Amino acid sequence: MIALTCLSLLFFPQAPEKAQGQQPLAEAREPGLPQGEALRFPGERHFGKIRRLTRGGENAEGYFNWQGDQISYQASFGPYACDQIFTMDLLTGARRLVSTGKGRTTCAYFMPDDRSVIFASTHGADPGCLEPPDYSQGYVWKIYPEFDLYVRHLDSGNLKVLAPSPGYDAEAVVSPTGDKIVFTSTRNGDLDIYLMNVDGTGLRQLTDAIGYDGGPFFSPDGKRIVYRAFHPKTEKEKARYLELLGKDLIEPMALQIMVMDLASGEVVQVTHNEAANFAPYFHPDNERIIYCSNQDSPSGRDFDLYLIGDDGSNNQRITFNPSFDGFPMFSHDGKRLIFASNRANDQPRETNLFLAEWVEPAEAKPASHSR
Repeated sequence: MIALTCLSLLFFPQAPEKAQGQQPLAEAREPGLPQGEALRFPGERHFGKIRRLTRGGENAEGYFNWQGDQISYQASFGPYACDQIFTMDLLTGARRLVSTGKGRTTCAYFMPDDRSVIFASTHGADPGCLEPPDYSQGYVWKIYPEFDLYVRHLDSGNLKVLAPSPGYDAEAVVSPTGDKIVFTSTRNGDLDIYLMNVDGTGLRQLTDAIGYDGGPFFSPDGKRIVYRAFHPKTEKEKARYLELLGKDLIEPMALQIMVMDLASGEVVQVTHNEAANFAPYFHPDNERIIYCSNQDSPSGRDFDLYLIGDDGSNNQRITFNPSFDGFPMFSHDGKRLIFASNRANDQPRETNLFLAEWVEPAEAKPASHSR
């Protein structure tokens, strides 16, 4: 079972939900896959050809570099008992270890020069994998306070810590404008989102409501961020949240997708449901957001990708795999989508990265709207 997005989230089901007769289409096969294996399910009309990028182990959070010929991602397999950070050349498939091979790591993203990668790691505090979440507290995620942000230069190998602080620092991504980094931290006692310059200076707190705000990504113009949030509404919910946070835990409930304007601080809630919505990413058109959700799963265990307008309109389901699809990112030209999935696994609970051609049906894109 893979550690999910920047929080060691454990969203994967024990077994796929009943597929209701759906099987993958017998097209879009990857060269070299066993005869008859397919990667696209009926209804996935936004997907053209699909290419499997990894095979075996637990692989997730694949993010394109700025040139679009490499990805950064996290994986555990073979000698790596917990997630480590890698890059992959999309032409050759060559994989390179970026992190130290020690501790837990998460959330890797290319810096503006494509020669450095920022990621979070616990290796500075402990070379081991650290203890997993305490499930005697219920279904909880672990917020490891040992996580710090590091930048690895791919040519020199130089590794430096960025904006160190006691508590959890992770979920860092870089603005398309190349000058800012946004990340999640508990440095002020709650899980909030912060903005800083790429050298770690100019720190500014963006969110301050009690609850979890995290998993941020910039809009294509760099003027907004999209993120996931859980804000307790009742005194009982607030007490429960603070009790768990004091133990470096949070309990995933209804996570909603939010958009913030960085200049004004104005926040728009995009989703309005009782589901777990996470891993949002802007479409290059700057108007739509792709995200992961279990909103159509009766058991809550089946996660699929959805596309929605940044004003909450035109929500549509993108994937129909009866287990898990998540962590989507568009290439900067909008022609490809990378995502993690349990589809076509060789082993139970295995998770791999897939690269799909993005198809835009004529009727799929909503009319442009003003913000």
